[in-house]
Amino acid sequence: MTEQLTPEIILGIIAAYFLLLIGVSYMTSRNADDNAFFLANRQSPWYLVAFGMIGASLSGVTFISVPGWVAGSQFSYMQMVLGYLVGYFVIATVLMPMYYRLQLTSIYTYLEQRFGFFSYKTGAGFFLLSRIIGASFRLYLVAIVLQEFVMKTYGIPFWLTVLLTIVLIWIYTFRGGIKTIVWTDTLQTTCMLLAVIMTIFFIGQSMDLTLSGMIDQVWNSEYSKTFFFENGWSDKKNFFKQFLAGASIAIVMTGLDQDMMQKNLSCRNLKEAQLNVYSFSIVLVFVNLLFLFLGALLFIYASNIGLEIPSQTDQLYPTIAIRYLSPVVSITFILGLIAAAYSSADSALTSLTTSVCVDFLNFEKENGNTGKIQKNSFFHFTNDGSQEDNKRKKKIRLSIHLLVSSILFFVILIFWFINDKAVIEQIFKVAGYTYGPLLGLYAFGFFTKSNVQDNLVPLVCILSPILTFALNYFSAKLFFGYQFGFELLILNGALTFLGLFAISEHIYQTEREED
Repeated sequence: MTEQLTPEIILGIIAAYFLLLIGVSYMTSRNADDNAFFLANRQSPWYLVAFGMIGASLSGVTFISVPGWVAGSQFSYMQMVLGYLVGYFVIATVLMPMYYRLQLTSIYTYLEQRFGFFSYKTGAGFFLLSRIIGASFRLYLVAIVLQEFVMKTYGIPFWLTVLLTIVLIWIYTFRGGIKTIVWTDTLQTTCMLLAVIMTIFFIGQSMDLTLSGMIDQVWNSEYSKTFFFENGWSDKKNFFKQFLAGASIAIVMTGLDQDMMQKNLSCRNLKEAQLNVYSFSIVLVFVNLLFLFLGALLFIYASNIGLEIPSQTDQLYPTIAIRYLSPVVSITFILGLIAAAYSSADSALTSLTTSVCVDFLNFEKENGNTGKIQKNSFFHFTNDGSQEDNKRKKKIRLSIHLLVSSILFFVILIFWFINDKAVIEQIFKVAGYTYGPLLGLYAFGFFTKSNVQDNLVPLVCILSPILTFALNYFSAKLFFGYQFGFELLILNGALTFLGLFAISEHIYQTEREED
């Protein structure tokens, strides 16, 4: 066991990193208005967006959970990552052109134009639910590590650790929004990748292995199996199940997610946004492979030094990085961990604030007549571009930003009481239920020309996840031993699609004609 970092040093690292983020925020948020907060004035360099999205996509979940996941699932996760490529191709060629053509700030505005008011609010509502749960899980994971290795030493309770984490994130995002995040995500992605590379290097040094030697060790280990065909569709790791699930997850968790698409929509034009998606998707394959490679090395290293594997494998990486390797690794790990937390949480706060302001408070609705109070709005502003109106909206936006931060705080505390499984599995499981209706809504909008009974759409989107849960719970009995995996998302989307078809105007018109 090497010399460990003291809690004081770790706190110093966090403070230095936070001051750096504050500096970036100050430089990028000067004279920032709502347009800068929501879309960075559509002037973000595509290559910065692409690089920063790597960190936002991976987050603390991949940073800690994917290496720990190798023990039970080996490299099967790469099957899903390959499916991502198909999903990102759909995003770049189908969704992005539509978003840019309609000049959307919130991507859920499309649902209002395609179906109507209730469909629009339902889609935006499911995003809010999905992103609050996802962001809370990610922050929860990082807060646990900080609590275990730092805050517990000072007797600081877990709730205060969470509160401090959220306050720090809020401080550097409340003014610049997406304009700041494009730059901070670049810094955070760099820290995450540096941490992984340094960990691999020092594990190799500790085991007297070169890079080729480490590759041989992993290749010949029990962890390296990547493709699973032999057990058919009943196997949760089946290649076709995970590949299709990966494609659908990429479409909904990036292409239909305001958080991820808000960065893409901040690019100068469609061509640059597409370049961003293509380059990001290719690099992401190699980055995920790097994380899995690290995971296998961690288990091999633990076996070599006689380290007992923690019951929660999420804790293996932080345990080895902080307690058994060089202080250099400990420092880069702490930086990578904090970067992972911030890269997902900061953009989540911004996108959630954007969705509430645009989708529910109607910040961008045109009134037709200047001075007319906007319909369907909870607040009285006129959207006439006046200084008074802009000040009022800015005040509301800041209040919403604070409210969203408070909600994340309380949700994390709830997870702290009930969580007992690997975080990454829970996130994708939850996403299968909350993103499924979004998949069904957009698929129905793109692949059919039918309109729907708009007021019935919320009912369909609520019933679909419930039915999905029931089918999953009884799947072994109903489908001769078949068990669903991540393809629950596809099932949920398909049920939503069928439900929308059942309430389509074509069906109602046919019934009326028969009557």
